[in-house]
Amino acid sequence: MRWNEFASSAPELSRRAAELLVARPAYLATVDGDAAPRVHPVAPVIGDDALYVFMEPTSPKGNDLRDRGGYALHNGVPDNDGTGGEVSLRGTAQIVSDPDRREVAARAAAYAPAERYVLFELHVDDVRITQYEGDTTLRQRWPER
Repeated sequence: MRWNEFASSAPELSRRAAELLVARPAYLATVDGDAAPRVHPVAPVIGDDALYVFMEPTSPKGNDLRDRGGYALHNGVPDNDGTGGEVSLRGTAQIVSDPDRREVAARAAAYAPAERYVLFELHVDDVRITQYEGDTTLRQRWPER
């Protein structure tokens, strides 16, 4: 489902997930043609109620997303204590060719995406947030199971 559908069904969880994802580089996991996992740093963009990533047209992660579609995304954490918390998502990616949506994503980005970059929308199937507060670990999951 699109980010806005997730946000409508879990507003607080989606707000916290968005904060964690855009705070520093996140890590996108894909699977190559030999079923070997890969991890790539990315700068997620949330705009027009959608979750996007821009990438070079020759990027192996783009090929993985085009060929297989599935991804996992995890925010960067600043230390071994998980300060600030963690968010991980799973879902499928779809290439975006609509110039209006690309313009919205480019305006929402924290950097100026090059014209050559390919844009993918990341659809969300599963979201997990972990917060560490002293000796307590708080976990939230969407959809709830």
